[in-house]
Amino acid sequence: MGQSDSLHIYDQLNQLGINFEVIQHPAAHTTEMADSFIEGIEGVRTKTLLLTNRKKTQYYMLIMDDQKRLDMKKFAEIIGSSRLQFANEENILEKINQTPGTISIFGLEYENAKDIKVYYDLDITHEARQSFHPNDNTKTIFISTPDTFKYIESVGFELEIVDL
Repeated sequence: MGQSDSLHIYDQLNQLGINFEVIQHPAAHTTEMADSFIEGIEGVRTKTLLLTNRKKTQYYMLIMDDQKRLDMKKFAEIIGSSRLQFANEENILEKINQTPGTISIFGLEYENAKDIKVYYDLDITHEARQSFHPNDNTKTIFISTPDTFKYIESVGFELEIVDL
């Protein structure tokens, strides 16, 4: 992951006619650190979580505002799954070829991701732009919300909006 992965993502977005803005910054290992590097730039700061059931037979990607705390019990009720947990580093690498700190929608193109269910928190669907790491925590990419959805659908996923 890194420079070549980012360039691949930029190529994909360009092929889809998606406009984006990239901000380069020092490596960000937390959402707070990433936010400090992009302060003042328009767009909701997102966090992308990869969750799984206890048996690791189903995975869920949830995109939400990075300032919002996840109510795991409520999310589990909404999606009809019990005993959710965060995917561990090994599972993240295996499913979306990313590592903690770089998890984003761009991992959905990885071949092992095809069975992940994608969920979006309703709160951020009304925002004009959203930010993600393009498989590299030294960059933040801003994309319009409609184009974010367009990208997710272009790599073969339906997304479901949930009210958390």
